[in-house]
Amino acid sequence: MKILLVIVFVITEVSVLAQTGSEIFLFDLKEKKGKLILSNPKNITDHIGYDNQPSFDAEKPIIYYSSFNEDGRSDIKIYNYKTGERKSLTQTTDREYSPTLTPDQKFVSCIIQRDNGGQDLGKYPVDGGQPTVLIDNLIVGYHRWVDADRVLLFVLGEPQTLHVYNAKTKEDRTVDDKIGRSLHAIPTRKSMSYVKKTSATDWSIMELDMATLNAKKLIGTLPGREDLCWTLNGRIIMSDGSKIYSNDPAKETVWSEMTVLSGAEKLKGVTRLAINSKSDKLAVVVSE
Repeated sequence: MKILLVIVFVITEVSVLAQTGSEIFLFDLKEKKGKLILSNPKNITDHIGYDNQPSFDAEKPIIYYSSFNEDGRSDIKIYNYKTGERKSLTQTTDREYSPTLTPDQKFVSCIIQRDNGGQDLGKYPVDGGQPTVLIDNLIVGYHRWVDADRVLLFVLGEPQTLHVYNAKTKEDRTVDDKIGRSLHAIPTRKSMSYVKKTSATDWSIMELDMATLNAKKLIGTLPGREDLCWTLNGRIIMSDGSKIYSNDPAKETVWSEMTVLSGAEKLKGVTRLAINSKSDKLAVVVSE
């Protein structure tokens, strides 16, 4: 166990040092005649350094994201895209990543990275306060809530594994391995999606039935890409790094390039994507 922690700590420190500057742009998203259209980009971070991992509040015009401070440690920031107000949810000596609103909308859950190599899953009250640790016996990299009790986990290791964890009963079940970091609920269905990396070039978007925990392939990813999000009507949005594409896996076998009316020049080094509950706002992480 001590050897494992040392290895994880070294990997974590290298990862932190390797983080490059990034910004988050917020686009308006519309659908017209079956085509998705982006417009009106706005840099909502406007901060030198790492600003990444955006997620939307379920009801409020708020985006949560992770941002490095002057000491190179990440805190959770809150941006209100109606008022333009920006504030900190956390200011700690740990590092917080992947902020996600909990199903009861009372907390923001996140990965809490410790200096001793631990990576816990915890949650902070949405109005600020001390965190509650939910999982401290796994090295959690990413997470996505399934329902009030269950959470889908990307757990670091060799290989990286997909877990379904019950935060109430502490039941932990491994359901797949060789996965990517992008975990999502699929709208209108009681299932979740994740990326399966069968080989260096064979990456697929999978649907995990949360009743049976059986998985099936939906469609291959864009080459070498794993970040995505889902619209309300079941389209998947991905980027190849400079362009944005969409696909309806129930009807289509190819990816279609989305129309960008303004801000196409901002799309450089695109990674993570997030969409709001109404599917009319898209947050895009780009290189600084």
